[in-house]
Amino acid sequence: MQQLQLRLSPEKAASDATIRAQAAKLLRCGIDEISSVQIRRHTIDARQRHIVINLTIDVYMQGEKPQIDDFSDIVYPDVSSRPAVVVVGAGPCGLFAALRLIELGLRPLIVERGQEVMKRRRDLSLLHKTGEIDPESNYSFGEGGAGAFSDGKLYTRSKKRGSVEKILRVFCKFGADPKILVDAHPHIGTDKLPKIIKQMREQIITSGGEVHFGCRMDELIVEGGRTRGIVTSTGQAFWGPVILATGHSARDLYRYLHRTGIFLEAKPIAVGVRLEHPQELIDQIRYHNRQGRGKYLPAAEYVYKTRVRERGVYSFCMCPGGFVVPAATAPEETVVNGMSPANRGSKWANSGMVVELRPEDMIHTGVEISDKTTPLALMEWCERFEHLSYLAANRSLRAPAQRLTDFLNARLSSSLPSTSYNMGLTSSNMHDWMPRFITHRLAEGFKAFDRMTKGFISEEAQLIGVESRTSSPVRIPRLYEGDRAYQHLDLEGLYPAGEGAGYAGGIVSAAIDGENAAQALAFQVKFNV
Repeated sequence: MQQLQLRLSPEKAASDATIRAQAAKLLRCGIDEISSVQIRRHTIDARQRHIVINLTIDVYMQGEKPQIDDFSDIVYPDVSSRPAVVVVGAGPCGLFAALRLIELGLRPLIVERGQEVMKRRRDLSLLHKTGEIDPESNYSFGEGGAGAFSDGKLYTRSKKRGSVEKILRVFCKFGADPKILVDAHPHIGTDKLPKIIKQMREQIITSGGEVHFGCRMDELIVEGGRTRGIVTSTGQAFWGPVILATGHSARDLYRYLHRTGIFLEAKPIAVGVRLEHPQELIDQIRYHNRQGRGKYLPAAEYVYKTRVRERGVYSFCMCPGGFVVPAATAPEETVVNGMSPANRGSKWANSGMVVELRPEDMIHTGVEISDKTTPLALMEWCERFEHLSYLAANRSLRAPAQRLTDFLNARLSSSLPSTSYNMGLTSSNMHDWMPRFITHRLAEGFKAFDRMTKGFISEEAQLIGVESRTSSPVRIPRLYEGDRAYQHLDLEGLYPAGEGAGYAGGIVSAAIDGENAAQALAFQVKFNV
């Protein structure tokens, strides 16, 4: 086998015959001498006017063939008689923690406040029809977590915390397209991910674990300074050490932990808006072509970042060919997020556009909260910010919106472009109710992004408010070294993990953190035994 690097036009990269011909030319052999070509890496270089596809390929000569990865080395044994571990939350952190516990010979008991993923899909459909939020089953709560209906993006920069490839291979074992092992920016798609999540759950149950839906953790059971289990909203008690994998929107949990004296910290977050463009426009400006992406390129993505007055301003969770969706988890708040189907086929592109907000910044925002000194201060700030958005939308799940050009001129939009947000939009001057700390930095950031990519500022683009669930506003501190690694700083037997604990930002990083917490817990269980 020979491994080669190719740089081809999009049209040539889409042709197996052309790839074989290029490989034969580089190897100085006949095309008929090549028995198989396997693509190992696929990236798009759109920095210059002429788009280039970079391919890493394995070339097999006559008599050779690639081994097909059937993921059979990932094995989940029967753990029905093994010691139990309570996993709170069935998002990516909780699911991967549970699967890793099974690999390590422990029995996971998952409790999830929301519903299983297919029931959750029906609840979301009802939300879009009625405008009424189910506080326990929505875009943030339920099997699969916030990521289940947010595109299934699997790109991460957290490559030093654990094996990204392992996480992707587990997804493939449960039905994901193996292309995610090849693409530089892999994604599954919000229409495909629920089935994969369901199969993960079925494996957990087949191996002897348990999964309980509509079962919210209300209390920890603490005896002798050690976590022994939990009590849930159903009145049931579940016994065992606890992996806390609740996601970033479990605000009632943070209040409970703070009220009971468990040590927490406020952590920086980022807040702003969703910015929606026509996908055709993004294709044109990112691929430097008035004709757009053409036949051989996918819907164009972008990543932008800059600094304005010592704070980061950046794009977040960009969804090409996607939709803006209502992501509130309680009444009287308006929050939006983005999602894309696997084919990224809608006519809109959207992305969070957010400003870094640190705990010390709250005094400059003009948003009134009861106490700026507690660990929950930024969480309360976010709640107030989301309520201001709700008021700006005339107290409904209609979202406040403004054309990008009007936002830069601080004027109300007399009309709004078409949108993917099916709850409806209300024209609103964001400068009237958003803190200047946010609006000023967003405006300067948009101007910087337009300098990077001319055409980004457009009358066809609009801001939709608000994007405030980029990460947890609270960190649950834990240890990193020694026998108690990954446990809470003060409370033994409690393993805070994932986005909700303040240690991850996305599906893959949350999954890695869940696996790491499971590994540390398994070591402790076996050590104590």
